[in-house]
Amino acid sequence: MTQLVKPSNPEALPQAGESLSIGEGLNRFIQRNRKPIIFGALGIFIFLIGFIATVSIRELLQKRSFSQLEAFNQRYDLLRVDLNEPSKAADVQALVDELSLFASKQSGYAGARSYAMLGSIYADKKAWEDAEKAWTHAAKAGAKTYLAAVSLSNAAFAAEEGGNILGAIELYRQSVSLKDTFPAAARAQFSIGRLEEVQNHPEAAIEAYQELLNTWPTDTVWTSLAQSRILFLKSR
Repeated sequence: MTQLVKPSNPEALPQAGESLSIGEGLNRFIQRNRKPIIFGALGIFIFLIGFIATVSIRELLQKRSFSQLEAFNQRYDLLRVDLNEPSKAADVQALVDELSLFASKQSGYAGARSYAMLGSIYADKKAWEDAEKAWTHAAKAGAKTYLAAVSLSNAAFAAEEGGNILGAIELYRQSVSLKDTFPAAARAQFSIGRLEEVQNHPEAAIEAYQELLNTWPTDTVWTSLAQSRILFLKSR
């Protein structure tokens, strides 16, 4: 008479002295923990789907933003020659309004570029206070990009043109603090000394020029100018 063999229970614990193969051990572990494993795998799957969707949407929005920026830039190029002509006033204002709304909804590179474009428009119109504000916004929006230092320097120039000397010095200092990503940092440092001279602060001017010599000793243009200004101020 044939003896029936009962099927083994994959979840049963091994008896004393019983050895399990790697496959059998893994099978029993899976059987005992199948619910946590299933839910864990499901959670990972949902996370991956969400991550992929987020990245795809972000890339799509970036492409759309860059496309809109290019369209704004083309309109600006067409208007630039006659920007201050009365006949173009309505078109320029429409561009400014649309670009301002677009910039307020952007961040990062797109935000910095759009605010910088506004700054250029205001500068062309010699609306220096508005240009300073726009370029300052550009620096904030693009704080993690190379546009930050350039925007701060442009904002400083606009502040100077608008008569805001103290504001210009502070903005130049902020741009110099980003010297690692700002090729024109030595020029900005020289501007600090120059503006201190404008305010009749010779000691502060000498200090600014000396900082230029210490930080950019190999610069052949701005160090020479700084040295000449130091000699002139000390001679007085």
